[in-house]
Amino acid sequence: MKHLLTVFAAAAVMAMTASCIVSKDPDKVKAGDTIPEFSLSSEVYGDLSSADLEGKVTYLCFFATWCPPCQLELAAVQDTLLPMFQNEEDFRLVVVGREHTDADLTEYNKTKNFTFALYPDPEREVYSLFATETIPRAYLIDRDGVVVDAATGFDEEHFASVLESIRELLDSETSVEL
Repeated sequence: MKHLLTVFAAAAVMAMTASCIVSKDPDKVKAGDTIPEFSLSSEVYGDLSSADLEGKVTYLCFFATWCPPCQLELAAVQDTLLPMFQNEEDFRLVVVGREHTDADLTEYNKTKNFTFALYPDPEREVYSLFATETIPRAYLIDRDGVVVDAATGFDEEHFASVLESIRELLDSETSVEL
């Protein structure tokens, strides 16, 4: 019996130790990192991969339809970012619905009327390359695929600074620091 208790105690200590070793940092991709290779597939918008973003300044955001801060970010994308940059040849906007299907996103967009593509990531396959938790999550990526800014949540002031950085990146060939 004492041996069994010792084994259970050792297992408990090992489990607690393992949980402490696991990174508590939900960010896998941070400012200064190169974005991972990924591909998205949508029956509505077609296929998109990280290779399609080469040479483009990209704003990539992950959201969920049930997330209030995500709604704020997507409204700002629709009302502010899109009008500023939608006609820029070297700009890409990539909006990804974490844990949503094409059908979910199509239904959601019937009430939102966004004019940008909503790519599904139903199994978090792409999201999991960037992070383990927290939405909204947005990345500003330069023409070389390097993350210039990585943000969680939505903050209007920070979003305004990202818009300025997008303009600077589009107007220059060099990277911009926020």
